[in-house]
Amino acid sequence: MWPDYRFQVPEQKRLRYIIHTDCKNEADDQFTVAHILMTDKLAVEGIIAGHFELNYGRYPEGESVKASYEEIEKITRLMHLEGQYPVLMGADSPMQDEHTPVDSEGARFIIEQALKDDPRPLYIGFQGAITDLASAILMEPKICDRIIAIWIGGGDYPDGGQEFNLLQDIHAANVVFRSGIQLWQVPISTYKQFSVSLAELQIKVAPYGQIGRYLFEQMAEFNLKTADQSHWPHGEIWGLGDEGTIAALMSETEKTNNYEMIDAPVVAPDLHYIHGVNPNKRKIRVYKSLDTRSDLEDLFAKLKINFPEQDS
Repeated sequence: MWPDYRFQVPEQKRLRYIIHTDCKNEADDQFTVAHILMTDKLAVEGIIAGHFELNYGRYPEGESVKASYEEIEKITRLMHLEGQYPVLMGADSPMQDEHTPVDSEGARFIIEQALKDDPRPLYIGFQGAITDLASAILMEPKICDRIIAIWIGGGDYPDGGQEFNLLQDIHAANVVFRSGIQLWQVPISTYKQFSVSLAELQIKVAPYGQIGRYLFEQMAEFNLKTADQSHWPHGEIWGLGDEGTIAALMSETEKTNNYEMIDAPVVAPDLHYIHGVNPNKRKIRVYKSLDTRSDLEDLFAKLKINFPEQDS
């Protein structure tokens, strides 16, 4: 798809993939969406906009998913990819309990793609709340045998605790943990390893195309908007945590020392993990580390190749 690559990904090595992103929540989702769309190993079936309803008043109730949708459309436009991928609206709110799905075109798209007659597995990278995955599972449990879900979210093991993406929908997390779906979880200390400085982004991202300039400028602007928050962001560095989705898939398959297989917990209302009570005795993959610099340099290289400076 990208004509300036001097390499090809063999068709049999490509993976079916759905992007799920709360793209306007802050400033890192946009980088990962662009990175995935430049990665030929991932055969992107569609992009689902996710909600981030607990957003501390930045968006009115029910409007966060629309903001994500509009940001996805902006990213694809700046990459000259308008109309090349279906963009779908996910749930506009969290689940009210662990038994009632939130119907949405995003959840139905997950079901449709999971049940598609295709021998390749379907991977879905969740860069925020997992409301749409849990809803799809409740609506059609058969999808659990046909999906590998990668989730950027949850506190560190064994205790858990405060974490933004999990906070968005605890009920959904419990539905997923209690299901039989293959889950690769990238908890907070692991996704925080994807650290970059704004100076690095000014050099390695901003010069490359309309998309590079936008990625850098929207992050620099958000950095100022959050100036009154004492604990986050740092002021001069940022964590591109959503890169954990693509890093997990770009990792060497024989590299198994960067994750553990653990019994799936359930989540308490205070976001802590409860172990040993999940009725579905199954394992999930929990990442302890990922090759962050290889991943980030791949992002920087693909921007430079595909969006030369004169396109800025």
